[in-house]
Amino acid sequence: MVRKRVVVSGRVQGVYFRDTCRRVAATHGVAGWVRNLPDRRVEAVFEGAADPVQRLVDWARRGPQGATVTRVDVHDELPEGLSGFTIRETPLA
Repeated sequence: MVRKRVVVSGRVQGVYFRDTCRRVAATHGVAGWVRNLPDRRVEAVFEGAADPVQRLVDWARRGPQGATVTRVDVHDELPEGLSGFTIRETPLA
């Protein structure tokens, strides 16, 4: 099991990034969460087997139709044993 935290920059809010991410994660059996950040970036955590998690990281580099991804920062983290995939609220600035 692996865990990756990604922070995605570009035109990634208002283009169904979070909902599409949730659906792609469910298709690949990846747990975690995704949320908008106040600075117009999107943050997500992907947990699961290495190959499906890498597919989600690769997907985040493209995003859904309508997104323009300019940068993706990827951070390895210790898995927490998450189950399911949720859309979280935007944190307060």
